[in-house]
Amino acid sequence: MTAAYEVLLIGGASGVGKSTVGREVSELLRRRGTAHCYVEGDLLDQIHPAPDGDPDRAAITERNLASVWANYTALGQHRLVYTNTVSILDLPLIHRAMGGGGTSGTSGGGDAVIRTTCVLLTAREATVRERLARREIGSQLAVHIERSRWAAAVLERGAPPGTVRIATDGRSVPWIAQRVVEAAAW
Repeated sequence: MTAAYEVLLIGGASGVGKSTVGREVSELLRRRGTAHCYVEGDLLDQIHPAPDGDPDRAAITERNLASVWANYTALGQHRLVYTNTVSILDLPLIHRAMGGGGTSGTSGGGDAVIRTTCVLLTAREATVRERLARREIGSQLAVHIERSRWAAAVLERGAPPGTVRIATDGRSVPWIAQRVVEAAAW
């Protein structure tokens, strides 16, 4: 029997609120009694130096996600909320890690069929600067702002068809999380 999974990918540049919204989505789903798992993708590649042959740490991210997902599916889970800056651009990696294949919104080819919802959180540059200034109190603020600007452009150009865009400027975290859950139709 083929497994059927659902994944909600929340991507966006630094400072748009991915992690905060991801945790709020998880809490909203928990309160509704909707079974799911939440994975903060930024934690899956935290190794220095980068493994040989994996300078971008994509292979270790995939291995770690596959391990975590295998543990969750062994417990009967079939829904994943995954946050990471470029998550919406990493469909092949995520689908392979979840046991599927392909790059479309619904993929198969492995042992699993995966229905994917991509959400791109956005914010104006002034909002991002303000948020990052509260978070980055060391010497790297300018670097983070520039990296966020670059990532926002890459994500906008590369977002797959059907990606839901949600602006986070001036909106409450619960409001944004509600829109994300509505996009996933969970």
